[in-house]
Amino acid sequence: MSYFTSSNGSGSSWTAKQNKLFEKALAVYDKDTPDRWQNVAKAVGGKSPEEVKRHYDRLVEDLVYIESGRAPLPNYKPSGSNGRGLVEEQRWR
Repeated sequence: MSYFTSSNGSGSSWTAKQNKLFEKALAVYDKDTPDRWQNVAKAVGGKSPEEVKRHYDRLVEDLVYIESGRAPLPNYKPSGSNGRGLVEEQRWR
């Protein structure tokens, strides 16, 4: 299962808050930190070291998939856009 779905094969789901705590913990506990996954699990709360490691591995898999060009990029609106695009922009010129 993908990181994007915030779920894994065992049915463990991740809340937005847990994902944010996970991201922050990864910034604090880098790959050279002893007991990294135990520390990340403690920072997230409610997850085992194995669950946070699986979550991390899925994130890495997703990044590889995206960077390989196999995942379509989202169609983002320009910053400050109201959804009308150039029509609205040209009206103000």
